Amino acid sequence: MKKVKFMCTAFRDGFQSVYGARVLTKDFMPAVAAAKEAGITWFEAGGGARFQSLYFYCNEDAFDMMDEFRKVAGPDADLQTLARGTNVVGLESQSSDVIKLHAQMFKKHGMTTIRNFDALNDVNNLIYSGQCIVDAGLKHQVCVSMMALPPGCEGAHTPDFYEDRLKKIIDSGLPFDSVCFKDASGTSVPKVVYETIKRARKILPSETLIDFHTHETAGASIACYLAALDAGADAIDLSMAPCSGGTCQPDIVTMWHALRGSEYSLDIDIEKVLKAEEVFKDCMKDYFLPPEACAVEPTIPWNPMPGGALTANTQMLRDNGIMDKYVEISRAMGDAVRKGGFGTSVTPVSQFYFQQAFNNVMFGEWKKIADGYGKMVLGYFGKTPVEPDPEVVKLASEQLGLPPTTKTPLEINDADPKKGLGPARKRLEEAKLPISDENLFISAACGDKGIDFLLGKAKVSVRYNEAPKPAVEAPKASVGEYTVMVEGRPFEVAIKDGVAVVNGREFKTDIKAGFDKSAPAAAPVAPASKTAVKAPMPGVVRKILVAQGAEVKEKQALIIIEAMKMEVEITAPASGKVASIDVQVGQQIAGDAKVATIG
Repeated sequence: MKKVKFMCTAFRDGFQSVYGARVLTKDFMPAVAAAKEAGITWFEAGGGARFQSLYFYCNEDAFDMMDEFRKVAGPDADLQTLARGTNVVGLESQSSDVIKLHAQMFKKHGMTTIRNFDALNDVNNLIYSGQCIVDAGLKHQVCVSMMALPPGCEGAHTPDFYEDRLKKIIDSGLPFDSVCFKDASGTSVPKVVYETIKRARKILPSETLIDFHTHETAGASIACYLAALDAGADAIDLSMAPCSGGTCQPDIVTMWHALRGSEYSLDIDIEKVLKAEEVFKDCMKDYFLPPEACAVEPTIPWNPMPGGALTANTQMLRDNGIMDKYVEISRAMGDAVRKGGFGTSVTPVSQFYFQQAFNNVMFGEWKKIADGYGKMVLGYFGKTPVEPDPEVVKLASEQLGLPPTTKTPLEINDADPKKGLGPARKRLEEAKLPISDENLFISAACGDKGIDFLLGKAKVSVRYNEAPKPAVEAPKASVGEYTVMVEGRPFEVAIKDGVAVVNGREFKTDIKAGFDKSAPAAAPVAPASKTAVKAPMPGVVRKILVAQGAEVKEKQALIIIEAMKMEVEITAPASGKVASIDVQVGQQIAGDAKVATIG
């Protein structure tokens, strides 16, 4: 009987695919200990979104998390992380010095292996990053990224295409220890998986480990895993409840059951695994489990959203009060894929697809090219598998003010004075922060948010289950209670005689409870000759670029908000003087909220 190796993805991909990667270290370490006790020795322990998210949302240091993971998992565990080629652990591609430091820091903090992929399957993006991984003393698992194209598309993502990518990796001389065929959207079909891995088995040396990775999102994961094993794969990725099935990898228990009576075995004590899952469920009981994370989505092949991006995006839509737009945005994603050059729908390209679909729904089709999507079709992240739609390329060039390029991302980034460890060091010096390799990498990979964390300004933004709301007694006759919406923000107001309580704070007032219908109506106020500046979409205020009293011109950027991992400029609708700035940095605002006035 053939023993199938597996990596437990619950504590990285599982967290990203269910909780938007927002999980505190102290909450899940008991589950890591239980998984170790169950005999699991190969874990995905970080990287991907589980790097930036700790600084952005958990107010934690990812390096501290990795140290703790190593301590709990023990010295012999294979701890693997995920890297995105030249992007390493961010959405933006990096310069050579940052890529090198990434590998060195992950080695220093207890990692064993780095899985390295490029969403465009551009081998040029894997060569230097892979060499850095090997030079740092880590094992390098190189990837070919997979997906199924939406129905009606052709030109890439076939066995021929994947075989060609693998041959290019081999011909490049890139050193690697194992190969992973990675399908983040779970859309590949069993026949393609079987033929691809069968060909890879013939091309690669017999001792090379072949791993296959997929998600249950489209409902075909078990069939694809069986096809991969039949074709010669040595290892697969599995997860643990509550981070299994749906948008995640299949559960260890599910796969164990699917292999019963076959020639394959997971070689585990299933009863111990079941006990470990109970520990894990208890660890996560207070976290909000989005319903879409638990479901198979039959339409995913038409709009291939990776599990790790699907719930992160739906949660951001919930945060911004526009979850009702999800179905429309999801449908629009298919068009973004068709016209974008067929990069694999995995971070960061999957986010580019979603951001463009979001813009197409919120602003009108192709009226606003998302920065990442535009740079991708223009070539700034590498070469796409096929040529993007020429009209979209033209729009991207016009709107972003960038010409198409054939330079590699490394060439571009190494020549960019805003990229690299130099600017990262300058940010630390300006903030009077210690200069260490860890801080340099945090500054380079996380930008201003990383600096905020190091300064102690970061906040915890973890999504927990809502506490039951206490019963509210009917207001007494002498008290008026109201919910008042001001610029899209709710304020709970209770008015008593002589006192107004607003969101728990008391203010003296001449207003009496109730309304005197006999009182004369207030005289109408003549409208001022001012123009309101409104937010085009919900988001969080990140930067205020002008001060009250400043003279501005029409279409000048006034405020930058962050929405769906994009920075969106709010511009002046007219020329004039800024009469007021009505928001603060860090404030969550609703769509169409007034953020300033020009008079």
